[in-house]
Amino acid sequence: MPRMLDVSDEVRAEIGDEEADRLLAGETAPGSYDCTSCRTPGDSQQERTSTVLFIGDETAVLAFAHAGCLPSQVVQVTEEQLRGAVKSIAGDTVDLEPDQVVPDQVVPDKVVPEQAVLGVTSGLVLIGGELHPALVVEPTGPIARPGTTGAGDDFLPLLIEQGFMPLTDLSAVPPVLHGWSVLLAVGQLHAVLQPGSNGGQPVAWWQAHQPLQVTEGWRAAANKHQQVLMFAAPVGSIGRQPREDLLRDALDKAAANGKLVASALPLAGI
Repeated sequence: MPRMLDVSDEVRAEIGDEEADRLLAGETAPGSYDCTSCRTPGDSQQERTSTVLFIGDETAVLAFAHAGCLPSQVVQVTEEQLRGAVKSIAGDTVDLEPDQVVPDQVVPDKVVPEQAVLGVTSGLVLIGGELHPALVVEPTGPIARPGTTGAGDDFLPLLIEQGFMPLTDLSAVPPVLHGWSVLLAVGQLHAVLQPGSNGGQPVAWWQAHQPLQVTEGWRAAANKHQQVLMFAAPVGSIGRQPREDLLRDALDKAAANGKLVASALPLAGI
């Protein structure tokens, strides 16, 4: 039976016309599936369903999502990251390459010097009377501009050059930074993706050493808004806050001191 599948031109180009036609005809697509974004059941015979192709260095996995959660698209991820998710989502995917294995670790952000690590905290932030899912990024040490030697901290200038906006307060949702996205896999946080070089596929700007758990409330807010707010501050500006109200206070203080940048990043998912 034909499925109500959306197969974008970029997905078709990667998997080929023959495989795309088999999917649309219902030969290889599942009837029921767990949405790769919100992780709730879907049925490709009854509702519009997106095909989302995740490509690693050696492995490609085609996953399925409610069309209202994610559009049909191609997402470039690391091989380690993709293999790590395959074990959990194998029932909802079409394998396009053989010999998939399941390691459990991903590499850290290559932009960050070895002595510094990016700390990432998830939480809900109240803006304009509505809760928004947020990631707060703070390095453990100063971030130098690649190719330079010195004691300066270029973390915020580097992000501003990428399109992140300086904030003086949290009175409004920051603008969307197109080309960047937040990757959720099986309801867990895996990476922040940035545009590839020369218009290529997205690559990981930050990757979790192990997938990070997020709360049901955070995931529900992310699915509602289809975006995540990313806040970034230099080392020592935020700290590890045990509660969301304390995290918000720290964000407000960093913004007032001119030490906070932010953008809204669209949601991607496996």
